[in-house]
Amino acid sequence: MAAPVLRRVLGRRWTPARPWRPAAAPGRRAACILAALQARGLLQTVFPEHGSRADLAELLAPGAPPLTAYCGFDPTADSLHVGHLPALLGLFHLQRAGHHAILLVGSSTARLGDPSGRREKRAALDAGQLERNARGLRAGLEALDAGHRALGPPGAAWGSLRVLDNAAWLGEQRLLDFAAAAGAHFRMGALLGRPSARERLRGPAGMSLAEFLYPVLQAYDFYHLFRTYGCRLQLGGADQLGNITCGHDFVRRMTGEDVFGITVPLITSTTGAKLGKSAGNAVWLSRERTSPFELYQFFLRQPDNMVERYLKLFTFLPLPEIEHIMQLHAQEPEKRGPQKRLAAEVTKLVHGQEGLDSAKRCTQALYHSSVDALEVMSDQELKELFREAAFAELVLDPGTSVLDTCRKANAIPDGPRGYRMITEGGVSINHVPVTNPEGVLVLGQHILRNGLSLLRVGKKNVYVIKWLQLG
Repeated sequence: MAAPVLRRVLGRRWTPARPWRPAAAPGRRAACILAALQARGLLQTVFPEHGSRADLAELLAPGAPPLTAYCGFDPTADSLHVGHLPALLGLFHLQRAGHHAILLVGSSTARLGDPSGRREKRAALDAGQLERNARGLRAGLEALDAGHRALGPPGAAWGSLRVLDNAAWLGEQRLLDFAAAAGAHFRMGALLGRPSARERLRGPAGMSLAEFLYPVLQAYDFYHLFRTYGCRLQLGGADQLGNITCGHDFVRRMTGEDVFGITVPLITSTTGAKLGKSAGNAVWLSRERTSPFELYQFFLRQPDNMVERYLKLFTFLPLPEIEHIMQLHAQEPEKRGPQKRLAAEVTKLVHGQEGLDSAKRCTQALYHSSVDALEVMSDQELKELFREAAFAELVLDPGTSVLDTCRKANAIPDGPRGYRMITEGGVSINHVPVTNPEGVLVLGQHILRNGLSLLRVGKKNVYVIKWLQLG
């Protein structure tokens, strides 16, 4: 649960948001997408619980006009991570229900740094790095949109989705004009009362003016999206409730219209730490940072007490199907069926069917010593699978032996010691032990059809050899 929310926002008293619960009686309220999000564990709080003219449940009820919702991501890195997925999945569920979605890259807000949940200031990013990060984030969001659409039936009547960057409007603001127009609608008491501000101001490092103004700029994002796209709903992690609240009140003051916020649960590690870049335990969504194999393995290794929750949070599987999967798991837990399905569904969403196929090939090659899997793996997959491995390109001369290969790859020491490492069974090629140092390499056995050899010396030292001039 998020820290206690502000008792006063923009000068108006209110009671903290409580977890949303669907109406007990059947009807339009209970049938809305909020109930589905709640059933999946994707909905922590709705703010405000009641609008002045309509409740969010009524606006999202079946048959109501499509709503527009957004979720923002600051480019503090060039990739999203698993901790961002609940908010994204919440937005995708809304899109599947026919509502419109906006994915917002916060290039401008990232320059200030969000102080929410932090005890010290974020490290500043130079303009070049910020632009590279924003470019990577936009590409990642567009890839997730494509992956999500590939999971749905052709021609599904989903809402639209667009990727925007707040530099398009915040970057054009002039300081005095912005301060006079927007600043008049914020109260210092409210900004000082935020939990993140109170904690930082008490600490020895204090809080910079840039961080202090962060919720003002995020609130302006909500106002701009409402005015330009009719956006009436913001999604964010539980630690974003204070920022969402500021945005809600700013839009209400400027327009008199009802807007709303939804928070989703934070994803934590087995030790209870929040998953993310700052905590140093991020599982990234870009292939360059975390391969499809590593993402697949992260979800495959989830314990039994987490897997049902994660199937609801991270997949689009119908709830009755998830219940059936868990019933089968109770009968044959050793098969780890829920974990395999979870890993497959998430990997397919993030990296597509090709990424899932790659993850399975790597799993077979590494954990099941499958030569067939090795033979069809690309250079990229081998480098992803064996990130710590040494890569070498060698020319295959006639009569090249096991000993020649090991020495050219600098895998064994010169002299008798290296020779003994082979004869004593410490070396394998393509998962098969080789004990004859003078044995000549054989195509199809030591050298695979893709021109590669996987040389392993001892338990941990791996060398990937690409043979040249095979003819």
